[in-house]
Amino acid sequence: MAELAVELYGTLIGTLIGSGRDFDFKGSAAGLSRFGLDSTVLSVAIPLAAIHPRSQKKRRQNFFRELLPEGEARVVLARQAGLDPEDVFALLRRYGRDLAGALQIWDLMAPDEPRPPSIEPVSEAQVANMLRTAAAHPLGNFTAGGKTSLAGVQEKIVLARTDQGWARALDGWPSTHILKPIPGSWPTMIFDEEYGARIAKALGLARHETWMDSFDGVPALVIERYDRDTKMPGGRLHQEDFNQALGCSGNEKYQRYGGKATLVRIAGILSALGDHDSVERLYKLAVLSVAIGNLDLHAKNLALLHPQDGEPVLSPAYDMVPQAHLPNDGELALAISGEYRHASVTLDHLVAEGTAWRLPNAAALAHETLHQIAGVVRAEIPRAGAYPALTDDIAQFTSNLLDGRHVGA
Repeated sequence: MAELAVELYGTLIGTLIGSGRDFDFKGSAAGLSRFGLDSTVLSVAIPLAAIHPRSQKKRRQNFFRELLPEGEARVVLARQAGLDPEDVFALLRRYGRDLAGALQIWDLMAPDEPRPPSIEPVSEAQVANMLRTAAAHPLGNFTAGGKTSLAGVQEKIVLARTDQGWARALDGWPSTHILKPIPGSWPTMIFDEEYGARIAKALGLARHETWMDSFDGVPALVIERYDRDTKMPGGRLHQEDFNQALGCSGNEKYQRYGGKATLVRIAGILSALGDHDSVERLYKLAVLSVAIGNLDLHAKNLALLHPQDGEPVLSPAYDMVPQAHLPNDGELALAISGEYRHASVTLDHLVAEGTAWRLPNAAALAHETLHQIAGVVRAEIPRAGAYPALTDDIAQFTSNLLDGRHVGA
């Protein structure tokens, strides 16, 4: 039986034991000593314990499986490492040193582990090449030292930003930024996402920087990782997405697939933590998504932050992409008061959704958020390259909602 170390905030909190798809997490005395029995610092779905109940094994496996990329990116990373894409254990052994959040996973039996992390400076031309070849080398895992895994299906690379410039993060060095090239089929998408991120930040729903840049003539959306903090030991801030928190797997991030991922369940987790501010921010995120046409607010695009000391809170907004103008089914990933069709959502749906979360001020908060969005859209212009009618669409969606009409009227 192989054994992988699971490190969180510099403490070996446990091990993964097994192989392939058949593995389990075993907590450590060191983890319990530092964080305490039943601590949810790893995940609200996996409280720390000396002995974990067998009945929750699949949920523990799911948490670690959801750390891996999705779709073709996972297939390519597996092929490059000579692994089966379904061999979760081996993929975490190979790519587990730079994950979402503050976890680091490596092989306890490997004589060269844990390797000392390092960076490899890259030129603007090298970054451009990484962006051009993001599909062939997901996340920028070019070299043997590339140990990064990050969920999602969109092509992207990760880099570390230093005082000297950009660098590859090797052998567990914390990457600090995500860079997305222009997707071949949707040339406006990264420009549209930059505008969505700007609105979210103006509403106080995000703090991290997001901007358009160009590397040797190759455009890219650059996103500062909110789960990185260079002022902290180790440079990482732990998080889990709501697929992990809810015990959902893969496409269950969409409500249509299994029905476990719903906004009311996500709000329920935040309420159980006693975090009213996070519940209100989640509601504003839902209103914002409807108002800008972000159809992809699914359970993996919502996350919990787990500070070393303190209670979990809702993460900043990310992947806020206006998509109503793109060729798609027009459905929301998570329904608003039972309505999936974006064009059919009304203010009444939004208020009913918030009321189901026991938000007493749902109506006032929805109105306030919509007026804020309308103000930002009047003041902020999208970058060149964005969908030409983007501000017109969002202004119309917002106006329709405020006037009591369907958002797509």
